[in-house]
Amino acid sequence: MVRSSVWIAALIAIVAVCGFTLKARAADILQAGAAAPSFSLPSQEDASISLSQYKGKWVVLYFYPKDMTSGCTIEAHNFQRDLPKYDTLNAVVLGVSLDTVESHKTFCTKDSLTFKLLADPDHKVIDAYGVPLSGAGPVKFAQRDTFLISPAGKIAKVWTGVNPNTHSDDVLAAIAGMNGDQKVERKPM
Repeated sequence: MVRSSVWIAALIAIVAVCGFTLKARAADILQAGAAAPSFSLPSQEDASISLSQYKGKWVVLYFYPKDMTSGCTIEAHNFQRDLPKYDTLNAVVLGVSLDTVESHKTFCTKDSLTFKLLADPDHKVIDAYGVPLSGAGPVKFAQRDTFLISPAGKIAKVWTGVNPNTHSDDVLAAIAGMNGDQKVERKPM
C-alpha cells in the first residue's frame, strides 16, 4: 500500500513540475439558456469584432485548438463551404482560438477563409465561455467546442468535443430546427 502511495505522489509531482494542465470540468462550460457573454476580439482583418455587432442574428461561436492543423482546417473548410447556407438562415460564423492575428491572417490567406477568425491569446473569451484548455507548460490549446447564440443573445445549444468532419452540418441542422425549417441539405459523409 505504501508503494502505491509513493507512485501516486511521484506522478502528481511530475505533473506539477512539467506544468501539465488539466481540462476544466464540463460543468464549467456555459450551458444552453445562459446569456452569451459579450466580447470584443481582433480578427484576421485587424478589426475588432464584438458579439453586439450581430444582435438579431444567429452566431456560431466555435472554439478550436490551432490554426493550420488538420482537424481545424477541415472544420474551417466545412464552415467556409456552408457560408451561403448560414447566410440563408440569418447566421454568422466566428472562430476563436489562442492564435494571434498574424496566424489567423496566414491561415485565412492560405485556405481562402472569408469568415472571421478571432484572436484570443489571453483566453479572455475562452475563459468567459468556460472552454477547457489543455496542453503542457506555456503551450495551450482550446478544446473544440461550439456555442450557438440565438438572435436574442442567449446560448441556444452547446457542442463539446465536436467532430470537425460533420460539425457544420450539425450546426446548420440545429439552426434550421430552431427556425422551424426542418429541411437542411446535408452533405453525404
